[in-house]
Amino acid sequence: MRDAMISLRQIRSFVSVFEECSFTRAAAREGSTQSGISQHIKQLEAHIGRALFEREGRVVVPTPVGEDYYRDCVETLRRLDAATQTASAGRHAGRLRIGLMPTFTRGALAPALARFMQATPGAEVHITEAYSGVLTEMVRSGDLDFAVVPGFEGARGLSTTLLAREREMLVAARGETALHLHPARPRDLDGRDIILPSGVNTRRHTLETYFTTHGVAIGRRMEMDAMIGTLEFIAQSSWVAILPSIMMVGDRMGERFSIRPLEHPSLSSDFVLIEPSRQAMSAPAQAFADLLRDETARISRQWEDLLAA
Repeated sequence: MRDAMISLRQIRSFVSVFEECSFTRAAAREGSTQSGISQHIKQLEAHIGRALFEREGRVVVPTPVGEDYYRDCVETLRRLDAATQTASAGRHAGRLRIGLMPTFTRGALAPALARFMQATPGAEVHITEAYSGVLTEMVRSGDLDFAVVPGFEGARGLSTTLLAREREMLVAARGETALHLHPARPRDLDGRDIILPSGVNTRRHTLETYFTTHGVAIGRRMEMDAMIGTLEFIAQSSWVAILPSIMMVGDRMGERFSIRPLEHPSLSSDFVLIEPSRQAMSAPAQAFADLLRDETARISRQWEDLLAA
């Protein structure tokens, strides 16, 4: 079997099985059949002469050889993708698919997008707004060039880069504007009715840990994964939420909301840019990511200046 040539399809099948931990999901991702994917893996294993996977129940687990082979295969696919992009430069200029959470679509997207469209007037742009779980799966499957999500430990098939570290703010209705920009301590949260993201949202764990660690006895809890709805409800009620500063930059002067940085101790959230490990980021996507990073940094400076005044 060593005289047979390893095909790109076999390598892609192997990478998909490794990342999905399932022949069935790998087949769906590759637009193939489970038997076809299985055959590709068998051919690879026969060529290498070593097992790449073991089965543990319904889960496919890579062997140590498979782990090493995966790293080399991902790098090969990434370099091939980069070479293809270089060779076809100009044919798909300005085409990109980006995934953002409401945290970024409300604050940083518009100015970054305006600058991008001015620099690349012929761009074909697709923006998807969703929460981290959906965006992560879309990046893993290759449906997005990159996405911005809360920081996490990482996952198979994804490359992560820190984009921003944002201060968390206590957001209440305008009726509390006398406290606008004044620090909010853990005791200021006691008894407050708080709107929280659902358990599938990475930030929920961060917030609950803060409450527990600092003995916060909040009042009622409400789960809402609808950011516009959250803000509208806060504006019309006594309920509050803890939200990243970047999201509230347009309200920083206090016309509609009272916004207070959490202090003593402070609380911040990391946001990371994720992309498929097997793909090279296109030049348009990299340009947009750089603009988004610049805009995020500019917003952070605005908050720093305002809070220091």
